[in-house]
Amino acid sequence: MNFRVILFFTIILMVLPLHARPKTDVIVMKNGDKITCEIKGLSSDTLFISVDYILNTLSVDWKKVDHIESNQLFLVKTEDGTVYTGTLSPPETEAERPKEIDLAEAEAPAKKITLERTQIARMDQTSASFRERWNGQLGSGFTYSKGNESSQYNLNSSLGYVAPRWSAGAAFNSNLTSSTGSTASTRNQFSITGQKLLKWNKWYVIGVVDFLQSSVQGIQAQETFGGGVGRNIVNSGRSFFTVYGGFALQKINYQQSVLPESTQKVATSLFGTQVKLFRFDKTTLTTSANLLPFLSQPGRLQFNVNSTYYVKIWGKLNCNVTFYGNWDNQPPPGFAKSDYGTTTGLNINFGNPIPQ
Repeated sequence: MNFRVILFFTIILMVLPLHARPKTDVIVMKNGDKITCEIKGLSSDTLFISVDYILNTLSVDWKKVDHIESNQLFLVKTEDGTVYTGTLSPPETEAERPKEIDLAEAEAPAKKITLERTQIARMDQTSASFRERWNGQLGSGFTYSKGNESSQYNLNSSLGYVAPRWSAGAAFNSNLTSSTGSTASTRNQFSITGQKLLKWNKWYVIGVVDFLQSSVQGIQAQETFGGGVGRNIVNSGRSFFTVYGGFALQKINYQQSVLPESTQKVATSLFGTQVKLFRFDKTTLTTSANLLPFLSQPGRLQFNVNSTYYVKIWGKLNCNVTFYGNWDNQPPPGFAKSDYGTTTGLNINFGNPIPQ
């Protein structure tokens, strides 16, 4: 318990210092409205902005924006996987404003690149400052039932860092369930991932580190270190789908009271996927899953999945429903093959408010 609390609040302290930029950006709508604001980013065909005289982050339909102007740096990703870093302005040809955006590259400001608006899948704030490239979210939930004196709580947090051609992130999830007449069950998972784009823009290398504890499966500590190569299959304003494959090494410590030889060290293949679906500023579905066929124990498979459905309540506050699960088709004798469940709660975003 102490470790979970320390890790959770460590991530809180890391994301709290994030601060807003000067609100000097300009967006002009197709109906002629002009708004001076801070452009937070673009995702799921939604432009996120912050205005001095409005407390909440606003969501603007990207299709109804005529043009934007900003001297701030943005990380712009297109559907074909190309990544640019630079400032934004309307093209010189007035008639093309609704269709295109000019981007002045950070490394060569005099050089401008014209991008088709429909090809822009995502925009994120970026900066020469290391601290301003972070984003994160914090969440928690609690359920209590008097009938059988049962209670469940969950904590979750994530932290991400985005650079022009690479990114890294960490996520922590903790669940505890207890009820009268039964032993409390706990599950804690801490994951770190890193990606770097290759010269073929849709391809990348990935590294994965995962730590898991599950009392239901008798796992005191499961450590997984893996890596491989992946490809982005779909990367549009409303959906994202990627797959990757490689190899991993795993060390599993089981409860010694049940298993005489409590530690297993294995080599596995690694196959994974991530799916994200967006609906204009309302809902987001994210799913990540990994399949690990054991190379040192042919026929044995592990599978894990985490899927969360977010519904926006107000501003940066969201309600979420999460499904998690771990499966092992050939665990040691006396141990459970699976541990899965659902949680509900609230979460709040820090830094970059757009879906991650």
